[in-house]
Parts: sequence; C-alpha cells; structure tokens
Amino acid sequence: MTGRPIRWGILGTGWMAGRFVEDLRRLPDAEVVAVGSRTRAGAERFATRYAIPRAHDGWPALVADDRVDVVYVATPHAIHYDAVRLALDAGRAVLCEKPFTVNAGQTVDLVARARAGGLFLMEAMWLRCVPAIRRLVELVGDGTIGVPRLVQADFGLVGPVDPGHRLRDPALGGGALLDLGIYPVTLAHLLLGVPASIGALGTLTPYGVDESTGMLFGYPDGGLATLTCSIGADTPWTAAVCGSAGRIELGRGFFRPSTFRVYRDGVEPRIVDVPYDGEGFVHEAVEVMRCLREGRTESPLVTLADTMAVLRIMDAVRSRIGVRYPADDLFKDDQPWPGPG
Repeated sequence: MTGRPIRWGILGTGWMAGRFVEDLRRLPDAEVVAVGSRTRAGAERFATRYAIPRAHDGWPALVADDRVDVVYVATPHAIHYDAVRLALDAGRAVLCEKPFTVNAGQTVDLVARARAGGLFLMEAMWLRCVPAIRRLVELVGDGTIGVPRLVQADFGLVGPVDPGHRLRDPALGGGALLDLGIYPVTLAHLLLGVPASIGALGTLTPYGVDESTGMLFGYPDGGLATLTCSIGADTPWTAAVCGSAGRIELGRGFFRPSTFRVYRDGVEPRIVDVPYDGEGFVHEAVEVMRCLREGRTESPLVTLADTMAVLRIMDAVRSRIGVRYPADDLFKDDQPWPGPG
C-alpha cells in the first residue's frame, strides 16, 4: 500500500460515521471510496453528503468491493460482531468502533478469525491513540509521579429515557457500562493493568440494563481504581492518576484530552498541552494506516490482547451487577477474567 492513499470503506451511516469521515478528510494519504448501509437510500444520502464515490446497498456489497483496503465499522455496538465478521470473511482489514463487541466471547471469536486470515483488526479506542494520553502514559512510565497507586475516572450523562433507545434496550447492548464505562475501564487498564479483584454495584432500569455503575478494582501491587458511569446523571467526566510522588489530573472530557496538569509535592503544577487533531479520530486512523503500510495485523497502541482484557473485565462487572445480554447465551469466553469470583 506504499505510494498511494489507503482506501476506506464506511460500514454504517450514523453520526459517528460522519464524524470519522470528516476527520479522514484531514489526511492526505486517506481516501474514502465507498459506504455501505442496510438500505440503498441511506447509503446514497451519506455518499452525497460526504462526496463518497460509491454507495453500496447492503454490507455484503461494501465488503466485496476490492477497491476498499480497510473497513471502518460504525454501527450500534450490538451488531459490531456481525459487521466485523462479514468484513473479515471477505478478507478486509477492519477498524471497529468501541465497544468492540458486547462481550468477550464475541471479541475472542473475531480475533481468532483475523489471526487465522492474517488480517488487520483494531478497536477504534481513541483514548489510547490521542497524543495527550500517550504523553501521560510516558510520564507515568518515567516515574514522574512515582509509583501509580490510584486511578479515578467517571463518565456520566443524562441519556434518553425511551426504553426502545439503544442505550436502554438490552437486546441492543444498552446501559452505561458498555457505552460510557468502557472509557474509565480502559484508562485504568492502560495505567494499572488487569485487576486482581473486581467489585461493582449497579442501579438497573426496569428493562435490565445499568443506569449507573460504580466499580472498585484492586491490583496485585496494591493499586486501586475507582470508576463510575451513568446514563442517568451528568458527572464531571474527569480522571486522575495518583502516585507515590504526585498526580496527574485530566479535566472534563478525559477520554479525548488536549491538556492535563501534573502535580508534585513542593512544585508548582505544570500544564502539559498536547492538542489532538480534528475531532480526535485522526489519530486512530493514522495508526491504522501506519500499520497497514508496515504490513502489521495488529496495532501496538491498541492491541487485541488489551481489547480482549477490557471486555473480560466488563463481563465480570456485568456479572456482579446482574446485567445480561442475549449474546451472552450464544458466545462463551474460554479464558474469562481470571480474578476471584
């Protein structure tokens, strides 16, 4: 793929897909060549709006298009598995929106398919790709705040109350944890690793999804993570990593920051500015294209092992708060979160 633009196909035509396409336009080595939707009308509207040359009637037609190098999956997450599997079976590289799937069993299956086919696969977790988070990880790794001991993070908003909305419907993978809680969980995993113990409490809706969830993770070295998410309350959307010699604070929108503050005892707080480009999707797209040009089947920034680990942690949280999805009966994880029951 060297010497020419990477050609993207967009699977899905919602709000997220549009924002991603807008960011791809900022990259001179990216070209959006096709879009696919379940209806021709939907694909044609999206193609017209974003000046995409080909509109495909249905997902199969999109993934069969040999002019597409990589498919970006932007459907609701309850159907990520079907969309990604279709693309992989057609031999396409895939970038799939978060959460990668609704449970770890689905993710494990897709990872196995990608590896068997030698195909690139990555979760579109921008938190791991934006420059400020990458710089924060470097500072923590360099010992700037000593040994990291505590991660705090929250993400809550007042979501829709219609029980048929995807955030409220268990058949659509609804609830706060999968849609919003994945960001606090991912940040904790990025900084502290896999927890040795998981505690969780949830407030469930009458339809069986979590409206609010609180999590307490314990780590083998004594570290802790306190995390919350909600679709019923507007929280600060902030995060902090606290260590033996200081702390780093991320302001509102910690999952896509352009700045953060470093505090150390006896030293004036330091503001670190590391802006992101576009809407923030640019950086995950750049990572995908870098990997494709280098012949990689996996990103070192968003590894498949990390994606599976986060889904296993969230499966364990759901088991503690009593949230189940229909897919849980169809897909089993052969290596679930290894902590205590």
